[in-house]
Order: sequence, then C-alpha cells, then structure tokens
Amino acid sequence: MNSVEKRASAYDAGCRSCARLAAHLDEVRRKFPQYQSAPVAPFGAKRPGLLIVGLAPGLHGANRTGRPFTGDHAGILLYATLHKFGFASHAGSADPLDGLKLINCRVTNAVKCLPPANKPLPAEIRGCNSFLANEIEACAPKAILALGRIAHDAVLLALGVRPASCPFAHGRMHPLAGHGRSIVLFDSYHCSRYNTQTRRLTAPMFESVVLAAKSHLDAGK
Repeated sequence: MNSVEKRASAYDAGCRSCARLAAHLDEVRRKFPQYQSAPVAPFGAKRPGLLIVGLAPGLHGANRTGRPFTGDHAGILLYATLHKFGFASHAGSADPLDGLKLINCRVTNAVKCLPPANKPLPAEIRGCNSFLANEIEACAPKAILALGRIAHDAVLLALGVRPASCPFAHGRMHPLAGHGRSIVLFDSYHCSRYNTQTRRLTAPMFESVVLAAKSHLDAGK
C-alpha cells in the first residue's frame, strides 16, 4: 500500500510507521510465533450506527487472535453487553472463529498495534489517528462509544474537536455537530480487567452507557 492509499484507508495490515511499536511486535512474534502480532483490523458492520473505539490490542487478546477484544478479559463484558442490547449475535469473545457477528455496530481501536505495557505514546496515538479519522468518515456512525480517556481524545482529534470543549467522564455524552456530521460521543471507562476487578467499572455502569447509545440510535430511526 503506498502512502496515498494508506492515508485514505482505515487500516493497513503491513503498517510499520511507528518504530517502537514495530520493534515490539517483532519481539512478541519471536516469543509467541503463533500470535498474529500485527496491526488489528476493525470488526463489525461497515456502516454501523454505533462505532466503539478502544485503546489498543491486548497482548494475549486481539494481538493473539486478530480480532478486537477477542480472547482477553475486556472482551467478556464488552461482547456480553453488546449481545444483551442487540448489537451482537451472541456473547462469545474467545475465538475469532466463533461465528460472532455485530449488528449495526463496529469495534475498532485508537491504536491498531500492541504497545509495550499497553501504553501507546502520544506520538503513536497521533500517528495512528488518520486511520481512525478515515474510518469514522467511511462508517458515518450516529454514535461513538469511547472506552477510556485515550480513546475519547483520539476520537476528538480525528474529528478536529477541541478536547477542552468535551471533557471525558464516565457516562457523559457529547453531541458533536458541524462539518456535515451529527454524531453523539458517549464516554465509558475502559472494560479492562483492572477496571472491572477494582469495581471502577461494573456491569451495570457499562450497560447504562451502551443502553444510552442504543436509545439514541432508536430515537433517530
């Protein structure tokens, strides 16, 4: 893929633009040769009402399986909740061959490659942001659910919205209008193992945000 095609796409399977991330993936691939250890493609409907934006692939989750939130703890709550509210065909999240289909929903990440210690650098988030911007433009969702502050800020960057005008807070919603779009951004704490085990994020808390997004979509039908 040449540079022009790359800038116009939502995903590049062979991207090695971030030297630190590329080197880390090479190291992980040597340690776990059975893992995908490559940029992880978005998953779900091509023209969804709801676009969910996570942080980045997990080492033993999406980086291993090649599907966002698949095979790790974070996917358990995410896909169970999507299934409960009609966005997923079932609640499975362990295997990309489980037949799971998303309904009017798409899942992606702010950073497409596994970062060391699950912490991408600001320059890596900015470097990957064109993919997210292109994906939002192509998908034209009516609602975006950001899982965590980094995903929240990445969405705002992709849309050219000043972060100060839309501060992150769990359960908050931000109408984003202008430039020919009408999107509502919904915020949630990330459904990571740490957040759920420390009870910073509970299933009812997460369900309330997904329900709010669903209600918004239903009201616009």
